[in-house]
Amino acid sequence: MNQAGVNEKYKVSPFYVFFLVHSMQTGVGVLSFQRVLAKSTGTDGWISIILAGLIVHIFIWIIYKIFSIVPGDIISVNNQAFGKWIGNFFSLLFVLYFLILGMTVMISYINVIHVWMFEEVPSWAFSVVFLVLIYYIHTGGFRTITGIAFLSVILTYWLLFVLFYAMEYSEFTNLLPVFHHTPLDILKGTRSTSLTLLGFEMIVMYYPFIKNAKTSQKYAHWGALTTTLITVFVYLVSLVFYSQKQLELTIWPTLSMTSIIELPFIQRFEYINVSWWAIIIITNMTIALWSASRGFKRLFNVQQKYPLWGISIIILLTNIFVFDIDSLYILHKIIDPYGVLFIALYLPLLLVIIYIKKLRKRI
Repeated sequence: MNQAGVNEKYKVSPFYVFFLVHSMQTGVGVLSFQRVLAKSTGTDGWISIILAGLIVHIFIWIIYKIFSIVPGDIISVNNQAFGKWIGNFFSLLFVLYFLILGMTVMISYINVIHVWMFEEVPSWAFSVVFLVLIYYIHTGGFRTITGIAFLSVILTYWLLFVLFYAMEYSEFTNLLPVFHHTPLDILKGTRSTSLTLLGFEMIVMYYPFIKNAKTSQKYAHWGALTTTLITVFVYLVSLVFYSQKQLELTIWPTLSMTSIIELPFIQRFEYINVSWWAIIIITNMTIALWSASRGFKRLFNVQQKYPLWGISIIILLTNIFVFDIDSLYILHKIIDPYGVLFIALYLPLLLVIIYIKKLRKRI
């Protein structure tokens, strides 16, 4: 066993890290990121996405570099770097971040369902269904969660080909002009893409569950690269389908594109799209809430099901009493910029601290 206390039989092969990273990054943000990005960088938005993708690769390298010095998970590393009490404080911030991220994904998707499909169904009803399903998946352990991540990627890739239908109505001159924004504008666009590409940081919790974890780094990079390329593709298709003004005013450009599809046996194709997207969203929520409950287990030495029950109750009460657009806006603001800034600043600082301690042979 390693410092995080994971038995070999509960671990997954390094190859599956591709699916864990890719499935977690591909979430509800893909449905709406184009609008904010178009406002800041317009036709140069694809450059911001590529830049954001490169930054993700840097942070994946940092994460693996940290664990090459201190094996285990982020809680083990924090304790080595700062001691038990201060280390546990920073670990608790990570756990709360995972909880808020999972809650944000769930509430965002429920909002999509309300607008596009079932306006009259209360949000708590959807949250109960999702939370029961997530708990059932969690009872199977991390290997089951990995299997769900694998299936979510395999079963949803056909949705990409749906976007080719929009090409028939596209105007490719909308891609011009290129390189007409300042570097500052490009950086602002990169920040707008950050919520879409988040999810790779969950590695800090499930790293001990990977067999020969050091060898999984290339699969983590491949997963992040695949997400970046898909995000670029979705943005380019959106650019040629919408005018600049339309894209800035459309809340869910990806879903709106699919609404033009009409088949002999179904007129509202976006119903299929929204429903099928649940497979992806369930994976997002499952990994995020597993990371949060695992963190609570490690911090407070309790069975993982108990913090998962507590987390579920918090999310359910949030959906019952404070679910509205304002609460969703607040959650997004917590994740971006504060959550993103925390990850961006803390991980490099943590690497520097443990590297210095290693040089002094304290680790």
